[in-house]
Amino acid sequence: MNRTLPFRRAMLFAAGLFAAGTGRSEPWTVQRAVATALQQSPDARIALARADAARAQADQADAPWRPQVSVQGGYTATNSPMLAFGSILNQRGFHPGIDFNHPGTIDNLNATATVAYNLYNGGRADAGRAAARAGVLAANEDLRAAHQQLAVAVVRSVLQVNQTRQMVAAIEAAVRAHEAARDAARAQLDAGRLLKADWLAVEVQLAQTRESLTNARHAAALAERTFRFVVGLDPSDEPLDLVPDDPSLSGIQTPAIEAPAGRPDLLALQERVRAAEAAVTAARRSRRPNVSGFASYHYDHGWKLDRGSDSWLAGIALDVNVFDGGLAAARQRQSAAELEQAREALRQASRRAALEVSQARLDHASAVERLAVSTRTVGQAEESALLHRARFASEALLPADLLAAETRLIDAQLRRAVAAADERLALVELRRALGLDPIDNVQP
Repeated sequence: MNRTLPFRRAMLFAAGLFAAGTGRSEPWTVQRAVATALQQSPDARIALARADAARAQADQADAPWRPQVSVQGGYTATNSPMLAFGSILNQRGFHPGIDFNHPGTIDNLNATATVAYNLYNGGRADAGRAAARAGVLAANEDLRAAHQQLAVAVVRSVLQVNQTRQMVAAIEAAVRAHEAARDAARAQLDAGRLLKADWLAVEVQLAQTRESLTNARHAAALAERTFRFVVGLDPSDEPLDLVPDDPSLSGIQTPAIEAPAGRPDLLALQERVRAAEAAVTAARRSRRPNVSGFASYHYDHGWKLDRGSDSWLAGIALDVNVFDGGLAAARQRQSAAELEQAREALRQASRRAALEVSQARLDHASAVERLAVSTRTVGQAEESALLHRARFASEALLPADLLAAETRLIDAQLRRAVAAADERLALVELRRALGLDPIDNVQP
């Protein structure tokens, strides 16, 4: 049975103390965000609770190998001849003067301690324990899968924040450039060297750019709130401070393995197949006899006769299911069908995992190519914008042509920001598809 969950709880608690102790003023790294999410996110806590429930079921499955001890007690008073006579005998209070038909009111205080132990149950308990332990391993893998998915969500939210902030910065620069072009166009208009229609076109373009800036700032604020939600923090309007050029994000390496290795969802399904196989075994052994041993100690005391005595009882019990109306056969068919479902689910998940790896590799290759192309495009757009600005300053270019160049530069910068975020996210998704942790050095 896996005994690592207490250690995981300690790590999660330590991560929470670290996050709480550092305060809001410390810049957020991806590693710190993931560690905080593993501590505070409801998704992580739900997965951990499911793992704890599986461990509790495994402990229940171990119960048949432990002795069962019970203690009972009670006080009664009766004038029923049969019950009263039994109490008299247990108290060792019988004497020839007692009238069997009219013994009178007899009271009795009884205390009983019983110990029972399962000697043989046809192997059903062994199969049940094997199924429960497989369930624990499956739940632990589900917990690891939840951690990986949560880490991917954190990385995605961080990339979204960075991307929207780059968009805001690019559009703010465009607004400043448009304002400078408007001022220059206004001077040309006042000097009679520019048509009013051309100046109005500059004003319209500036207004549209300012509108785009408003939308970009709204997207950035929403991205910050999404980050707080994913990490498990309370909503807040306080600015989010992220570490620039986070090495834990920029340093993610392309995995060298080609096929999925150790994917938690596949390992969890493998354990569920083993649990289903154990359930089939238990169903097949349901008709075997049960043999148990027991021993009990009794003490009886009555105040009417002022007598008391003890006694004991020990023996072996045999229980054989001769006919159950077809219940055992139906359970065997059900367990066999559930085993077939588990096997097919594993086969389907394996095929899906291979497809996810192929898709993730293609997505990452495409993102790398788009990033390279967009980077070159930004360089070309910057050079073109510089040339257009120089020509506009010498009044050799119309404002509309300058604004077109500025717009192309903004578009190129935004495309590069999107491509850079897509490349990191595609790499993280590729690592997850291969069964690797999205980022390194984060211990759940």
